[in-house]
Amino acid sequence: MKSLRHAVAIAVPALLALGAAAGAVVFTVARRVVTPTARRNDTRIVAVDTGAQTIELDRTLDTELPGRYGLFTTGTYGYVKLGAVLSADAASVRRKLLTQIEPGANVDRDAAFSGWYYVTPSELHLPWESVLIGTPAGPCPAWFFPVADAGAAGDTWVIQVHGRGTTRAECLRAVPVFHSLGLPTLVVSYRNDGEAPRSRGGSYALGASEWSDVDAAIGHALRHGAQRVVLMGWSMGGAIALQTAVRSEHRDRVAGLVLDSPVVDWRTVLRFQAREEGLIEPLTSLAMGALENAFTARLSGAEAAIRFDGLDMVARASELTAPILILHSDDDGFVPPDASHALAAARPDLVTMPPFAVARHTKLWNYDQSRWTAAITDWMAERGLAADVRS
Repeated sequence: MKSLRHAVAIAVPALLALGAAAGAVVFTVARRVVTPTARRNDTRIVAVDTGAQTIELDRTLDTELPGRYGLFTTGTYGYVKLGAVLSADAASVRRKLLTQIEPGANVDRDAAFSGWYYVTPSELHLPWESVLIGTPAGPCPAWFFPVADAGAAGDTWVIQVHGRGTTRAECLRAVPVFHSLGLPTLVVSYRNDGEAPRSRGGSYALGASEWSDVDAAIGHALRHGAQRVVLMGWSMGGAIALQTAVRSEHRDRVAGLVLDSPVVDWRTVLRFQAREEGLIEPLTSLAMGALENAFTARLSGAEAAIRFDGLDMVARASELTAPILILHSDDDGFVPPDASHALAAARPDLVTMPPFAVARHTKLWNYDQSRWTAAITDWMAERGLAADVRS
C-alpha cells in the first residue's frame, strides 16, 4: 500500500504537468490559427550572378517548378521576379532573373518564395485608381480597375479577395484576365490584413467576420453602376467569398464565384497542416474546440467563438446558388484539395472544377498561365459573364 501511495504521489503531478503542457500546446495552436503573421522566409539564396542575371536557390517543391514567380528578399531590392529554371541538381535550382540586379547589390540569403509576381497595380499598365470602401471595420482601401466602353458588360464587376497572411497584391495576376473580358475589377482589403483597419482584437475570424467587409464592397459596386458581381477568392479569400455568397444581403447579386486554391472547410485544412508539422491528434481537434467556445476562444486570441460548422461549405453546399469555378491543384501542398473535390461532388449542378496538378498553393497562374487563363475565360463566357471573350 505504501508503494502504491508513493506511485500515486509521483504519477499525479506528472499527469498534471502533462495536461498543462498539452493545454499550452492547444492554446498555442489555436492562437496561431487566428493571429495574422508576418511573411515567413522559406527559401535560401545560394548565389546571385549579376553578369548572367541568374539566381541560385535551395531546391524545394516550389523553387524547382517552371513558370514565373517572385522572391521577397531583404537588402537593396526587396521583391525580385524570377523566370525559367535554367538548371537544377539535387540541392539547388538556378533560375533566370527577370528583375535586373546590379553588381555589388546587397541581397541577403534568407528570402520568401512567392506567387504574387506583381506587387503594385501600376505594373499591369492598366487604368486604375485607389478607393476607400466603408465597411463595419472602417474604411478599407481598394484598387479599382475600370474598363472603358465596357458596354452591357460594365454592369458586372469582379471583386477579388486575397488570402491569409497576404495583401491585395496577391490578386493582381487575375486583373488582366477580367479586363480582357470587359469587366471592371475591384481588388479589396479586409480587417486585420495589414492594410485595412485593425479590429478591436486584431485577429482573423477565418471568414466568419471578414465576409461583411466584402459585402460592403458589393454595396460599393452596386452604388457605382454594377448590377451583379463575380467574387474571386484566393485561399482564405475563397472561404470569405463563400461566406459572402451565403450570408450577404446582396447574395442575389452574386452571379458567380471563381476560387483559386480555396479553403472550403477549415477543419480539413487545419488537420492537414497540423499533420505536416508533426502535431498529433487530439491536439488539433482540441485547438479547434478551444476556438469554438466563447471563453477559450478569447484566451486563444480570437475576438469571438468561431463556429467551424458554419465555415464548412461542403456541409452547407445546399445553400449555394451561384455557379462556382474552382481552380485547385492536387499538389497544392498547403490547402489540400479534398474539400474542393467534395464540394464539386456535392453540387455538380453548380461547381466546375477542371483538373490541375503539379502547381503549388495559389501558384496555378505561375505554373501554367495559359491554361489557368483559359479556364477562367471559357467559364465566364459560357455563363454570359463577359462582354468579349478574347481581346
